[in-house]
Formats: sequence, structure tokens, C-alpha cells
Amino acid sequence: MPVICSLFIITRKALKSITVQPAANPVKATIRLASSKSESNRSLIISALTDFKTQLSNVSEARDTQTLERLLHSSEETADVIDAGAPMRFLTAYFAVTGHRKIMTGTPRMCERPIGILVDALRELGAQITYLGKEGYPPMRLEGFEYAGKNNLTVKADVSSQFISALLLVAPTLPEGLVLHLDGKIGSRPYIEMTLQQMAHFGITFTADWDNQQITVPHQTYTPNAFAVESDWSGASYWYSLVALADDAEVELLGLKEQSLQGDSEIVRIMEPLGVKTTYTDKGVLLQKKEAVQELIWDFSGCPDLVQTVAVCCGAKGIRLDMTGIESLKIKETDRVAALQNELTKIGAALREIEPNHRYIVEKTGTGDETPVIDTYDDHRMAMAFAPVGVTRKIIIEEPGVVVKSYPGFWKDLEKVAKLE
Repeated sequence: MPVICSLFIITRKALKSITVQPAANPVKATIRLASSKSESNRSLIISALTDFKTQLSNVSEARDTQTLERLLHSSEETADVIDAGAPMRFLTAYFAVTGHRKIMTGTPRMCERPIGILVDALRELGAQITYLGKEGYPPMRLEGFEYAGKNNLTVKADVSSQFISALLLVAPTLPEGLVLHLDGKIGSRPYIEMTLQQMAHFGITFTADWDNQQITVPHQTYTPNAFAVESDWSGASYWYSLVALADDAEVELLGLKEQSLQGDSEIVRIMEPLGVKTTYTDKGVLLQKKEAVQELIWDFSGCPDLVQTVAVCCGAKGIRLDMTGIESLKIKETDRVAALQNELTKIGAALREIEPNHRYIVEKTGTGDETPVIDTYDDHRMAMAFAPVGVTRKIIIEEPGVVVKSYPGFWKDLEKVAKLE
């Protein structure tokens, strides 16, 4: 039977566009954020490795997470992750090492996202994996696992931290554990640290030598344990942007922790100079406006999922943003660098490449279109990054249903502070 990449079909009636425009001032709201899909995805894989004996609470309702959970319990041969990047990487490692026979596939865009680094590593460990299309890309067939007697791997660290996290999650189950050598500049290190800390919560010991870029995980067994997923700091970033853009705003975000496992909690430090004061409360965080700077220089290598939010916020506010560490954006749900370059012009800003594949500048260039119409490129973060602009001017977001990938209730929450049509 031929295997092709799936086309994602929205099964419920979806709006083709949504209009966001200013409502009442000042902006004041209390928002119960969506749960972290990053924590949820990792905890679900760990739960599966305990034979589903782990008690999880506050698991994300994001489509990515629901897809991963459904596929973990599915007996079907084909595992279609749709457009979910982390589930593709995590499930490939989980199914391969546990000896499942599966066909891994997804949307056409998913089948354009490279997975060769992970597959090569799994093959070295003893996984039998065959590509069914282009070498190094899904779809692929997993045909069992026979340990190859090797527990020492070198993996490129500057492409996707999800490859590393996928290997770490299954590392304790390998007969001799795993020694992972990270080659090159480590991208999104906070996500790797999140993986390790969640593993530790379930009884796994490890040694992380960051100076020598080596992580050692001995052979051991996950211990079933209760785990409560924190609210999503990535989702919080859109509210930070909204507060920064509004003339007068105070927003309380529930369910966030000061000592967070999530790398995107870096948004607290990023948004401080952009005009947002953060106060931790017993319920979460309180966001209030403060004076903003005129220029920001930031390395996003540890938090690339925040780039779109911050770039749009700076472009709309007229703050010059000097960015590095955004190389991985070109192989995400879409080429996010190209998408930002196209769409920022509509709000009177520009994203320029200063040093090839390294340094970029966002600057204000004018007023943009009278009513910007933002293409979202099947990318949830494009929709939510531009939506906060609607508290300052009328803006139209195309294909708003894409937010279901990570924050299904986003538009319902936004309606508390903006007028939606």
C-alpha cells in the first residue's frame, strides 16, 4: 500500500479570517492559560515508558499533544502526526526503541522537515528504519529494534533540540544506557534541560557536563509518579506582547511558576525592556506597563519560539530589534524568517538579514497597510504573534483556526480584551 503525506483537514467549521480591533481601554483581564504542550509531550512519552502507570494532570488540550496521546494508544500501523513536530521526533524514538512496527508520516510540510539526524542515531543503536520517500525525511517505516551494543553517540546539537530530547527520553530503557556527545553550538538548551528535569521527576539519574557537551544517562527504570503540567509560557508571550502594545493594560496570567522548567519563561526578561513589568503572585504572574527602551539586542538560541512574538511587538512599537540565534526558524511549521519578512511589511516594519543565517534586524519603516491582512502559513505562532497588534489598530488574521495546534482557546481569551469579528 503506497504511503503519502497526509493533508490536515479541519473537521469543524472554521473561519477563513478573524478581525481584531481595539475594545475598551484600559485593557484589564485575568487569563487562565493553556497548559504547556512541551511539558505535556514529554510527560506522555515518560508515562508510556511506565506502561501508562503515571498520574498526569493538567495535560495540554493542544492538537499536538492530543495527537501524540492518541497515537501512543493506537494499534494502527500508520502513525500520522499531522503537522506536529515534537510528536514526530518523540514518537519515532519511542516506537523504534520499544520495537513497534509503524509507518511515521504527516502533512506535506512535515514531510519536508528533516529527521535524518535522529534516524541515523536510532539506527546506530539498533533500530530498523527505512525511508519511504526522500532520504532523511518522513515518511518512514519502523521495522523493529535489536540492540547493536553501542551506548555512545555523537549528535549535531545546532539543528533541533527535539532530536536530543527524543534520544534522552528513551535512553534509560537501553541495555547500557546512553552517553550523548553534542556536536556544535547547542540550540534551545533550556528544552534539553526541561527534558532532563522531567526525567529526574520520574526517578532517572543523569550527568550533564555542559562544558564538554556530554550527557550520560545510565540504564534504569522510570518510576511512576504524579506530575502536574504547568501553564504554557509560550502562550503567555502573546499576552506580554499585548500589554507592551496597549496604551494602558494590566493582565494576570494564571498557572505560571517563577521556578519553571520551560525555556520560554525567558519572556519575562525579554519583555522587561519592552515595557512589561512582571510580578509573581500566588496564582501566577501580574503584567503591568512600564517605560520601554528604543533598542533591544537579544540572542534567541535558547528560546526560538519567542522570536515571532517579540519581532512583531518590536516592529509595531518602533523598537529596533537586533536578533541572533533564529536559524532553526527556517525548518519549523513554515520558514518563519521568510514569513515574518513578508508580513511585517504590512504593519510598517521590516526584518532584514544583516549577517547571512546569523544576525537579523527588525525596524520600523512606516505605517504599513491601512488594515493589514496577515497570512498565517499554517503556523499557529504567526496567528498569535500578530493578533496583539489588534489592541492598537484593526488587523485581519487569515486562517485563525491554526491556533488549535498549541492554544485552542486563544481567540476566546483574546475576546476579553479586544473586539473580534
